[in-house]
Amino acid sequence: METNSINKRLAGLLSDGFLAVYFLFALFPILWMVLVSLKSGEELFTTQFIFHPTLENYRAIFFGDTRVGAGVVAKQEFPQYFLNSLIASTGAVILSLLVGVPAAYALARFNFKGKEDLAFTFLSFRFAPEMVVIIPLSVIYRQLGLYDTYFGIIWVYQLVTLPLLIWVLRSYFEDISPDIEQAAMIDGYPWWRIFWNILLPLVRPGLAAAALLAFVFAWNNFIFPLVLGGSHVQTVTVASLGYISSAQGFFNRMAAASVISSIPQIVLALSIQRYLIRGLSFGAVKG
Repeated sequence: METNSINKRLAGLLSDGFLAVYFLFALFPILWMVLVSLKSGEELFTTQFIFHPTLENYRAIFFGDTRVGAGVVAKQEFPQYFLNSLIASTGAVILSLLVGVPAAYALARFNFKGKEDLAFTFLSFRFAPEMVVIIPLSVIYRQLGLYDTYFGIIWVYQLVTLPLLIWVLRSYFEDISPDIEQAAMIDGYPWWRIFWNILLPLVRPGLAAAALLAFVFAWNNFIFPLVLGGSHVQTVTVASLGYISSAQGFFNRMAAASVISSIPQIVLALSIQRYLIRGLSFGAVKG
């Protein structure tokens, strides 16, 4: 008995040690990005973990660089780019929720001709290469006046966010027994109250998980805002390229911008962590 207990403890320690090593390996790129963002230009290309940290890169991306020109502060628009990404990603998720939740319910509850073909068409939008549609979209956007507008970016983000949200929520609605809705109808509840007060609370974990994933995919999108956006609605993913030029690359400032850009996703994930874990696991197995 003592030998078995010792073996179990050793196995547990080895398992925990392996998970710790893997955890460090998986998070090392993030750790290195943070370290690079704290390095000065003189220590940028060194691989030492011991250096003189500085917040100059963060100050520069928010308030400008006092070393540019003859003591002139360079104009820095990173806060505006950050706001642009926040508006575009949040607007895309809200629009996807307004359209995708009823669409997911319809695909889960109603049987009509071509339902599966329609569902697969939605899914194909998500996996289609963005370069396939970006050229015709660019022409259409310029003709309709949607180029370099918030509405244009929010609208094109639906190719990224809407299919994901529909397919995730469809499985959740399918897991809910129709008997619940029928019982509520017998009690005299109208359909909209059943949907709002009963069904939506039941799919809340999936709703939170799908909304978070949609926000992350919209926030990290690069091709659409690069081609369809300009100086007015430039996002952080595109603006980060401004720290690299043919003459010099400010990789430390790019790292600082990336660290700041990751904060909304981390905060959002932590705030809905309880729903996120359940949402990514619940409904995976039907029956």
